[in-house]
Amino acid sequence: MDRNSITGLILITLVLIGFWFINKPDAEQIEAMRRQRDSLYQVELAKQQEELARAAQIAAEAAQLDSISIEDDSLATDLRLQKFGQLWPYVEGEESFYNLENEKIKLVLTNKGARIYSVELKEYKTHDGKPLILFDGDANVFGFPFSHDTKVFHTSDLYFNKVSQNDSTIVFEIAGNAGETMQFSYTLPADEYMVDFDINTKNLGQFISTSRGTMDLNWYVEMPAFEKGRQMEQMYSGMYYKYYLDEVDNLKANKDKSENLRTKVKWIAFKGQFFSSVLIADDAFSGAYVESRFEKDKNSPYLLYNRTEAAVPFELAKDQQLGFSFYFGPNRFYTLDKYDKELELNKLIPLGWGIFGWINRYAVIPTFNFLEGFIGSYGIIILILTILIKLVLFPLTYKSYISAAKMKVLKPQIDEINAKIPAEKAMERQQATMNLYKKAGVNPMGGCVPILLQMPILIAMFRFFPASIELRQESFLWAKDLSTYDSILDLPFSIPFYGAHVSLFTLLMAVTNILYTKMNSEMTQTSNQMPGMKAMMYMMPIMFLFLFNSYASGLSYYYFISTLITILQTMVIRRWVDDKKLLLQIQANQKKPVKKSKFAARLEQMAKQQQQIQKNQRKR
Repeated sequence: MDRNSITGLILITLVLIGFWFINKPDAEQIEAMRRQRDSLYQVELAKQQEELARAAQIAAEAAQLDSISIEDDSLATDLRLQKFGQLWPYVEGEESFYNLENEKIKLVLTNKGARIYSVELKEYKTHDGKPLILFDGDANVFGFPFSHDTKVFHTSDLYFNKVSQNDSTIVFEIAGNAGETMQFSYTLPADEYMVDFDINTKNLGQFISTSRGTMDLNWYVEMPAFEKGRQMEQMYSGMYYKYYLDEVDNLKANKDKSENLRTKVKWIAFKGQFFSSVLIADDAFSGAYVESRFEKDKNSPYLLYNRTEAAVPFELAKDQQLGFSFYFGPNRFYTLDKYDKELELNKLIPLGWGIFGWINRYAVIPTFNFLEGFIGSYGIIILILTILIKLVLFPLTYKSYISAAKMKVLKPQIDEINAKIPAEKAMERQQATMNLYKKAGVNPMGGCVPILLQMPILIAMFRFFPASIELRQESFLWAKDLSTYDSILDLPFSIPFYGAHVSLFTLLMAVTNILYTKMNSEMTQTSNQMPGMKAMMYMMPIMFLFLFNSYASGLSYYYFISTLITILQTMVIRRWVDDKKLLLQIQANQKKPVKKSKFAARLEQMAKQQQQIQKNQRKR
């Protein structure tokens, strides 16, 4: 790296530092932002306290009525009717639990709130062998608020009656004295992750009321951690939603965020790294508020806290059946893809945008699943997949090597040009070098283009492995779980940006990248500016060592095998390609007449203009 380049980097750094200081908020701005955060927190706190106070008031009033003796039963009934209207039989009661179960999931439902109390995925376990329960108990709140007899109630606080149950369906109900009914019905089909949920109403026009003519479904879930790699699990967890007849979007991961969705929404998902809970409307939600808060305490059993308030068009004057579905299951591509294509549930898996997603969807995943059908070891599957990819990319690898080899044999002539033409005449030196490349039939970008063409596959793999549930809890060699990091040594301390463990696959990947960098640098030394670039190239494997230490070991293993195969391919090509014959071919090309391209002509013209300007300056 020459002096001008170093000076440029220093100036850019100073500009960035200056820009940061200029735009750094002053003490008054910091205090204003703090007050704004505090005010938002106070509003949220007040809202939570109001809800708690409402529930406590209802409980206290119910307890007060319970203290009335049995002899005064008719008086108690009158008081309950006065306090809670016709809903008084549902304000207090005994919580009961009911099960719906198939081959894949087990639902526990409760009559309090007529809601799903917990969900267990029977085919999966947590990283430490415990049952995998998506949510449980009070860590899940579901229902909607409404008004009755001038009082505000929430379905989650009421004790519904169970009116029917069979092997696949259970129905809860609240009823009034004049035939008013509201039923919550849950159906779990055999061998399915999808649960049908219906709200049926009858004669509710004079019984209850809701704000804005909509039903605001409230859903809150505290999402527990299931995986060993908490950092990666949290990175790939969040809140996803699909706009009606439009694209899938999400709240940015790894930060607290909320969003008001002011248009129709088809579904809302509380997404984990490998498992999701999705609420799907048969028609559409007319809008929604979504919020995701991340747990900062690394020792907490929870990763994040998701909440939504989804507005459902609701006409109380009519008898209605509002249809919904819950998906409780794995983020497996083909499992999600089998549902209605318009739902696009498979986009819960972050396979990348544009060409990166296409490569994963239409090449990597089909090949991976094909191999999965008759090979039991996922380490072997990754090895075969890597070999197939390297075979497809071999023509590009070969072309890149030949281009580098041509540059290498031209190095003495380039050094001779640099020795004849001083550095001050940069344009003239560049023109002479380009003329040499043109006569020799060498494209200086020939080695870069093949590498750039391979980048989409490398990036696609970077997105595929951490999101692939197929690798979850699959062992290979010393790695117990290819979906998270492999640790051969747990450190008693944490190294910044590295972690508190040592990943062997990451070490092997870094070592092979250093070896490949060394081989590549020997092929591409063409000028005295390369040593600085060479140092930067050696820094990349060191950066990867820190970056990938906590990533999926399957990804590090893939990059390790991929780089190792590239080294072997390079060694084979090196024995196959004769540098002397290549030089003779270049020398033969140099003897042929060369037609100047428009680009070369422009460079020559610019060089002549530069020389003329320098002559004029000397005369002055």
